[in-house]
Amino acid sequence: MKPQRTAREALLALGALAFGLICLPALVFLVGQRLVGEYEAGLSGFYEAIGAALAQGRWYAWMLVLSPYLILLLLRFAFWLRRNRQAVS
Repeated sequence: MKPQRTAREALLALGALAFGLICLPALVFLVGQRLVGEYEAGLSGFYEAIGAALAQGRWYAWMLVLSPYLILLLLRFAFWLRRNRQAVS
């Protein structure tokens, strides 16, 4: 891999991870508040619960945090498949 490509991929991964750690839990909290009702511990308690679940290695917390990057990888793979399928046909 070229250094530029590696740096770009690292930036993309870090951005997706930051989104998964910072923004996504807040969005999940807001949607849950609308659908389920008030979370007793509030947003900070929600972040603490996610942090504790990450520290304990809970799969659902890791999926929440890593899901933005995994979705990007799946989309890139789908576009790659589509492009290569057309080249073979």
